[in-house]
Amino acid sequence: MSTDIGGDDPDDFQSLVHLLVYADKFNIEGLISSPPSKGRKKDILEGIAAYEKDFDQLKSHSSNYIAPEILRSRTKQGALNPQAEEIPKEVSEGAKYIIEKALEDNTQPLWILVWGSITDVAQAVHHNPKIKKKIRVYSIGSWNTWQDPKAREYLFNNHKDLWWIENDHTFRGMYQGGYQENEYGNISFVSSNIKDFGALGKLFYEQKKDIKMGDTPSVLYFLSGNINDPTDSSWGGSFIKNSHGANYWVDNPVDSLRTSKHIGAKTVSKHRIEYLDDWKKRMAILSKNP
Repeated sequence: MSTDIGGDDPDDFQSLVHLLVYADKFNIEGLISSPPSKGRKKDILEGIAAYEKDFDQLKSHSSNYIAPEILRSRTKQGALNPQAEEIPKEVSEGAKYIIEKALEDNTQPLWILVWGSITDVAQAVHHNPKIKKKIRVYSIGSWNTWQDPKAREYLFNNHKDLWWIENDHTFRGMYQGGYQENEYGNISFVSSNIKDFGALGKLFYEQKKDIKMGDTPSVLYFLSGNINDPTDSSWGGSFIKNSHGANYWVDNPVDSLRTSKHIGAKTVSKHRIEYLDDWKKRMAILSKNP
């Protein structure tokens, strides 16, 4: 996972909390601090510190939760700044780590969830294009793309064979639309089911008191539906191919799936009760804070 956590928007902390509560469902190979802003590796480590406090309780629920010290060892600093030229010149620690993990002898693809700018992925692909056969990218675009357009354009124009879900609008369904009555509102859900549960819930609430979690659809994508078919219905959205590449998917522009100007948003928000109920059960594993 590549994230600009600690930057201008606190919702990456929210998405990290959510990911860590579901850590038993994933083989987390790496956490990379990426541009565009002031976020750094230390901000990811802050989330892991909260996870460590809750680890024993989570571990009692499932033995598959990854040890905090392993997560720390897999946390890397990526690029500090957006890509400055048309072609990536640098290769960050994070980009090198992406290459290392992608080239491991593993029959499973290395999924890369991009929550910030796509800078480190562009560096990795440029410096070792062979990894394209091994990686799958799910990126949250929009503002993240605007902050580093050159990295995105480099990948888009030069690597049309890259397996890539580019989510520019669909993610808005995480906090716009769907059923938001009673405890399912953006504020009421956090107040009732998140803020008082464990160190992770406390961190979530301290960073932002309502649901935004714009990057979380990239995680929800793995919790329902067929991950090998982005057109399938999933909590993390449903996408369509266009003519750009054989393995490139984008937001579905059908008007019936639009929320305001955000195409595809309803492919996430229609599942709101399901994914919030599931998350509520997860948070209930943790002791209620005094």
